[in-house]
Amino acid sequence: MTTSFAITYDYLCPFARIANETLVDMLESGADYEVTFTPFSLTQNHRADGDPAVWDPGQSPDDASGVRALLWSLAVRDEFVEAFPAFHRRLFNARHDDGADINDEAVLRAIALEVGLDADAIADSVASGVPAKVLRDAHTSLVDDHAVFGVPTFIAGDEAVFVRFMERGRPDDLAKVVDMLAWSNVNEFKRTRIPR
Repeated sequence: MTTSFAITYDYLCPFARIANETLVDMLESGADYEVTFTPFSLTQNHRADGDPAVWDPGQSPDDASGVRALLWSLAVRDEFVEAFPAFHRRLFNARHDDGADINDEAVLRAIALEVGLDADAIADSVASGVPAKVLRDAHTSLVDDHAVFGVPTFIAGDEAVFVRFMERGRPDDLAKVVDMLAWSNVNEFKRTRIPR
């Protein structure tokens, strides 16, 4: 039976990278999951009350760390579905392995070309304002409906669980979290420290 859930992401977060990358690997290996990759802006989440939202008209993505990458990812996710996993993974790699500025459109264009996408078509989609509205709606819904505060958060039905994986490439750990989503009797499971 297919398990359906959403996972939040922001390319700024190394923990979101671990979970999203592992999940993409699992899906490519045939995991029976139906996943909605859902953007959540950490920059927006840290704005003071009264500050303009990162998706507001006239608000430049250059002024909001990570937002341009989120907008490009949404254009790819919604218009070039088959290429999204490769683009998604490559954006995380650009940020966390290459130290690239993912707000730089030249970086995003290079990644798009690298994974076989039409960078101009993505830029046109972002310029249309549609991805900004999708980001606004997704972020607002996550906060209002599920009290999401960070990434990665796994969401299934009314259950939302923030998880911070410490090591990359551990699909068994991720599978346990997905299994636990249905276990609504547990409200919090938090280690007091991580032995290292």
